[in-house]
Amino acid sequence: MSLEDRLQEILRHAYEHAPAVQKRFDDAGLTPEDIQTIADLDKLPVLSKDAVVALQREDPPFGGLLAVPVNEVKHIFFSPGPLYEPDATGHDPTHVPMAQEALRRSGFQSGDVVLNTLSYHLVPAGLMLDEALVEMGCTVIPGGVGNSDLQVTMMKELGVTGYVGTPSFLMKLIQKAEEMGLAWTDFKLNKALVTAEPLPASLRQELVERYGVQVGNAYATAELGFLALNTTGGMAMNLLPAPIIQVVAPDTGKQVAPGEAGEIVVTNFNRAYPLIRFGTGDMAIYNDPAPGESRQEERTITLVGRSGEAVKVRGMFVHPNQLRFAVGQVVPFQALQAIITRPELRDQFVVHIAPAHPVEDEAAAKAQIGEWIRQVCRVRVDAIHFVSPDAIPDGAPVMNDQRTWD
Repeated sequence: MSLEDRLQEILRHAYEHAPAVQKRFDDAGLTPEDIQTIADLDKLPVLSKDAVVALQREDPPFGGLLAVPVNEVKHIFFSPGPLYEPDATGHDPTHVPMAQEALRRSGFQSGDVVLNTLSYHLVPAGLMLDEALVEMGCTVIPGGVGNSDLQVTMMKELGVTGYVGTPSFLMKLIQKAEEMGLAWTDFKLNKALVTAEPLPASLRQELVERYGVQVGNAYATAELGFLALNTTGGMAMNLLPAPIIQVVAPDTGKQVAPGEAGEIVVTNFNRAYPLIRFGTGDMAIYNDPAPGESRQEERTITLVGRSGEAVKVRGMFVHPNQLRFAVGQVVPFQALQAIITRPELRDQFVVHIAPAHPVEDEAAAKAQIGEWIRQVCRVRVDAIHFVSPDAIPDGAPVMNDQRTWD
């Protein structure tokens, strides 16, 4: 079944069984029949996480979004907000399969002994991966977080071949093994699926080249499960085949063009808890090799931060992490700030940089930085100034928007 066939089915079900979904459609003057394609989803306003929290406060516990009888809910998870997330196992045809897709692409297979260090308490990550791994024919050790000494001992004595969890905890376990006087060559662990935090390029390189671990780096959320994966390094992540993933302009809710940054918005196929056009709050640069023709899994996203920190400059959203990445390709820096003003009705984009070390050829460095900013942020910078560290106050925003709109 295609994504669009699944979309029409879930919209009809959600409209008929989830009162909050029906109200969203009615308020927008829409019916499920008005959305026949993925592109048609742009007609429906994005549902923010804050809006879901408000719905749950007004109509506890699930805010009118539950679309099955409450006795079919198997687990209730908790996210900051507070936000309650019902799990009605068996009602989502893509949740566990997409976790398995990420695992397989990361090298996991039947017969692996896997240490699962994601939490099993209140959040869905540990249980979801446990289910996915067991269905694949793996043996799972539900390690959870902490107890690094014990987990190292289990890794060695039980012949652990795979790891799922954060990349920093994996490195902590490796370092703990070395502190215990154990040789890494005596361990069998050779694959990992890491998530829940950024994976620095230097850490990935060390895991792959020094310790021989094949690494899959996944983007996932508590509400939606696994959405994208990188297995080769670099910043771009390939979207998984499902659920429906869009990258939209935060101010309009419309799909951005390739190369532009926007908020990741997802429509799932969960008949128990249908989230239609749910805004993750995460910002990403979107890339589509063949707009209008490509499959979702052929598209990529590059995560750049949270949507609230982005500022629109000459029609393009620029996020602090984009700017940090662009400048960091040329010079290491202690502090950084972009100042956006609007003299004569035109946005002025000026970047102040406090270098970590003296810059020998400032003119050449500024030219290179300007080109990196143009490529990464899709906006030309008007001026670049090297300044002393005290010229940028501690805690100052990277994107300092000084425009007035009177």
